[in-house]
Amino acid sequence: MMTTTTQRLLDLAAAAPARHGEDLVLLLREANELYQQGLEDLHQKAAARLGPLPTSELMLAADAAGMPCDASQDRDEMILLLAVAEWEMTPAAMAYTEMAEDAARRGICLIPEE
Repeated sequence: MMTTTTQRLLDLAAAAPARHGEDLVLLLREANELYQQGLEDLHQKAAARLGPLPTSELMLAADAAGMPCDASQDRDEMILLLAVAEWEMTPAAMAYTEMAEDAARRGICLIPEE
Protein backbone atom coordinates (compact mmCIF):
# COMPACT_ATOMS: atom_id res chain seq x y z
CA MET A 1 0.00 0.00 0.00
CA MET A 2 1.38 3.40 -1.01
CA THR A 3 1.18 6.20 1.54
CA THR A 4 0.11 9.57 0.18
CA THR A 5 1.81 12.82 1.10
CA THR A 6 -1.27 13.78 3.08
CA GLN A 7 -1.41 10.53 5.01
CA ARG A 8 2.31 10.58 5.76
CA LEU A 9 2.14 14.17 7.02
CA LEU A 10 -0.81 13.27 9.24
CA ASP A 11 1.10 10.23 10.55
CA LEU A 12 4.17 12.35 11.30
CA ALA A 13 2.08 14.99 13.04
CA ALA A 14 0.44 12.30 15.18
CA ALA A 15 3.86 10.88 16.14
CA ALA A 16 5.47 14.26 16.91
CA PRO A 17 4.18 14.81 20.47
CA ALA A 18 5.97 11.65 21.65
CA ARG A 19 9.29 12.62 20.01
CA HIS A 20 12.04 14.71 21.55
CA GLY A 21 15.42 16.13 20.59
CA GLU A 22 17.05 14.78 17.45
CA ASP A 23 14.16 12.36 16.84
CA LEU A 24 11.80 15.31 16.62
CA VAL A 25 14.20 17.22 14.35
CA LEU A 26 14.36 14.25 11.94
CA LEU A 27 10.57 13.91 11.97
CA LEU A 28 10.18 17.65 11.37
CA ARG A 29 12.64 17.56 8.46
CA GLU A 30 10.73 14.75 6.76
CA ALA A 31 7.46 16.57 7.36
CA ASN A 32 8.89 19.79 5.94
CA GLU A 33 9.98 18.01 2.77
CA LEU A 34 6.52 16.49 2.40
CA TYR A 35 4.90 19.88 3.05
CA GLN A 36 7.00 21.44 0.28
CA GLN A 37 6.24 18.54 -2.05
CA GLY A 38 2.52 18.83 -1.37
CA LEU A 39 2.60 22.57 -2.03
CA GLU A 40 4.52 22.06 -5.27
CA ASP A 41 2.06 19.39 -6.44
CA LEU A 42 -0.89 21.64 -5.69
CA HIS A 43 0.86 24.60 -7.33
CA GLN A 44 1.24 22.62 -10.56
CA LYS A 45 -2.43 21.66 -10.49
CA ALA A 46 -3.45 25.24 -9.73
CA ALA A 47 -1.32 26.54 -12.61
CA ALA A 48 -3.02 24.16 -15.02
CA ARG A 49 -6.47 25.05 -13.67
CA LEU A 50 -6.00 28.81 -13.30
CA GLY A 51 -3.61 29.54 -16.15
CA PRO A 52 -6.31 30.30 -18.71
CA LEU A 53 -8.06 32.86 -16.47
CA PRO A 54 -7.64 36.57 -17.19
CA THR A 55 -5.35 38.46 -14.81
CA SER A 56 -8.29 40.44 -13.44
CA GLU A 57 -10.02 37.21 -12.36
CA LEU A 58 -6.82 35.94 -10.74
CA MET A 59 -6.58 39.18 -8.78
CA LEU A 60 -10.19 38.85 -7.62
CA ALA A 61 -9.67 35.20 -6.66
CA ALA A 62 -6.50 36.03 -4.71
CA ASP A 63 -8.28 38.85 -2.88
CA ALA A 64 -11.23 36.55 -2.06
CA ALA A 65 -8.77 33.94 -0.75
CA GLY A 66 -7.28 36.50 1.63
CA MET A 67 -4.08 36.81 -0.42
CA PRO A 68 -4.48 40.29 -1.94
CA CYS A 69 -2.14 41.20 -4.73
CA ASP A 70 -1.64 44.16 -6.99
CA ALA A 71 -1.14 44.75 -10.69
CA SER A 72 2.64 44.80 -10.27
CA GLN A 73 2.64 41.08 -9.53
CA ASP A 74 2.86 38.76 -12.47
CA ARG A 75 0.42 35.97 -13.22
CA ASP A 76 2.77 33.28 -11.87
CA GLU A 77 2.94 35.05 -8.51
CA MET A 78 -0.84 35.33 -8.37
CA ILE A 79 -1.26 31.64 -9.13
CA LEU A 80 1.31 30.78 -6.47
CA LEU A 81 -0.56 32.92 -3.93
CA LEU A 82 -3.76 31.08 -4.76
CA ALA A 83 -2.01 27.72 -4.48
CA VAL A 84 -0.56 28.67 -1.08
CA ALA A 85 -3.99 29.77 0.16
CA GLU A 86 -5.53 26.51 -1.03
CA TRP A 87 -2.69 24.36 0.36
CA GLU A 88 -2.79 25.99 3.79
CA MET A 89 -6.40 24.86 4.16
CA THR A 90 -5.64 21.17 3.58
CA PRO A 91 -5.53 18.75 6.53
CA ALA A 92 -1.89 17.90 5.70
CA ALA A 93 -0.74 21.52 5.77
CA MET A 94 -2.71 22.30 8.92
CA ALA A 95 -1.24 19.23 10.65
CA TYR A 96 2.28 20.25 9.62
CA THR A 97 1.77 23.82 10.84
CA GLU A 98 0.51 22.59 14.21
CA MET A 99 3.41 20.13 14.44
CA ALA A 100 5.99 22.83 13.64
CA GLU A 101 4.42 25.26 16.13
CA ASP A 102 4.42 22.59 18.86
CA ALA A 103 8.05 21.74 18.11
CA ALA A 104 8.96 25.43 18.27
CA ARG A 105 7.28 25.74 21.67
CA ARG A 106 9.55 22.86 22.77
CA GLY A 107 12.64 24.61 21.41
CA ILE A 108 12.95 22.64 18.16
CA CYS A 109 13.13 24.54 14.89
CA LEU A 110 14.54 23.77 11.45
CA ILE A 111 15.82 27.33 11.02
CA PRO A 112 19.09 27.72 12.92
CA GLU A 113 19.33 30.53 15.42
CA GLU A 114 21.69 33.33 14.52
